[in-house]
Amino acid sequence: MELSNKRWSDACFKKEREKALSLWPTGREVDTEEVIAYHLSLPEEKNYGKVVRKAKLEGHTLVQPRGGVALIDEHIKLLRCLQDEGGADLLPATTDTYTRNMKFHEAQRGIEESIATGRSMLNGLPVVNYGPGKVRRVVEAVDRPIMALSGTPFPRLTSEITIAAGFSGYLGAGISYPCSYIKSMKLEEGIKNYQYLDRLCSYYAEHGVLIHREQPGFLTGTLIPPGIGIAVGVLEILLAAGQGVRHYSVGLAQNLDVAQDVAALRVYEEVCQHYLKKAGINDMFISVATHQWMQAFPPHEAEAFSVIVMGAIIAVLGGATQVITKTSHEAIGIPSMEANAAGVRTTRKAIEMMRKFRLPLDDEVKGEMEMIRKEAMAIIDKALELGDGDVAVGVVRGFEAGAIDIPWAPNVHTRGEVIPVRDGKGAVRYLRTGNLPFGKEILEYNASKIKEREEKSAVNVDYELACYDILEICKPCV
Repeated sequence: MELSNKRWSDACFKKEREKALSLWPTGREVDTEEVIAYHLSLPEEKNYGKVVRKAKLEGHTLVQPRGGVALIDEHIKLLRCLQDEGGADLLPATTDTYTRNMKFHEAQRGIEESIATGRSMLNGLPVVNYGPGKVRRVVEAVDRPIMALSGTPFPRLTSEITIAAGFSGYLGAGISYPCSYIKSMKLEEGIKNYQYLDRLCSYYAEHGVLIHREQPGFLTGTLIPPGIGIAVGVLEILLAAGQGVRHYSVGLAQNLDVAQDVAALRVYEEVCQHYLKKAGINDMFISVATHQWMQAFPPHEAEAFSVIVMGAIIAVLGGATQVITKTSHEAIGIPSMEANAAGVRTTRKAIEMMRKFRLPLDDEVKGEMEMIRKEAMAIIDKALELGDGDVAVGVVRGFEAGAIDIPWAPNVHTRGEVIPVRDGKGAVRYLRTGNLPFGKEILEYNASKIKEREEKSAVNVDYELACYDILEICKPCV
């Protein structure tokens, strides 16, 4: 199947779907007509997209945690704790590493070992092994909508099972996840895998079932300049729209510079709508989701909570509809459900205290918005040019040319020539821009900001300092 942003035909989708559902025996349990009827029977407060749409309309910021364990009953306990103790508005089902990589036999052993040891031996819920009938117990045990947090460049069967179980949201996209999670997958394969998911969501939407899609931002654990993050988010929403998706959240990881993070959140939807309109799409619902600090966390619990609170404040100031939370145990390992709920509750209280306040658009924020807009649009325009207007082709060619690049990504099909670094105020700039298609204005602005840091600190801004900036937040207070 030739790569294109054209919507898959019914015949093509049917053929690919038969292959996906044959990957593991539980795929045979998916009865599309029954799945549609089940979703339509659920109350609106259990539909992810409807809850997000209402929150955006009312100006609320929803709290959205991560989390997943090996056994169904234990996962239910986790979600009830996040819901009842943490006050989560939206609930997660993070899948385990074996499921993410389609190693379902190993996932089955993980289930068996978890039963034998009495504790989770997997870092998530192996939804494919359980199948839709068993996973549906999770949906029926809680009062909030659930999103599949797949963390995978292989979403086909996982999405079939989770949607059939009653999950009404799915996180992931065909550029972000291959770049963040896998070494050798070509971008073309990642795009096609998520075109399948988006075509599946579009199919259900045609039958009255709203499955909310969410783009994850970058989870590489390093600083990502917001211009790059937004450019990729826009390219991914265009890919989803090409398959008929019309309900989508774009994500962005925080860099913990208030002015720049808020500016990025403020400008994100504007850039999305600009390119959707150019593509002739005027009916896409968009919300903006912000991910609390994705890099190394302070090991000291009190310091970790300060990072969480700052993330909540940035979410409100920037007008984000969702904030994806972290915990005070990030530096230790997989958090307990109590620690996870505490991170949610901390975030929720900070949001309440902000009372929907928005950061005024002063000259600094406006300046950041303008520069982020120019950086993102330069990358997107070049990708569309390279693809002769086809965004899917343009993404692949853009990565090949280095016109799209992700700092420190594990995927070998990214050049990795772009190196971010903080400026004197903490905003993320470029030590090296690689082959990004930036004009003179962007390059000179960036150089001036780095020079300000050098003059302020009396040190050269170099590669070693760029590495320091990745780990700065996790270092203890002095």
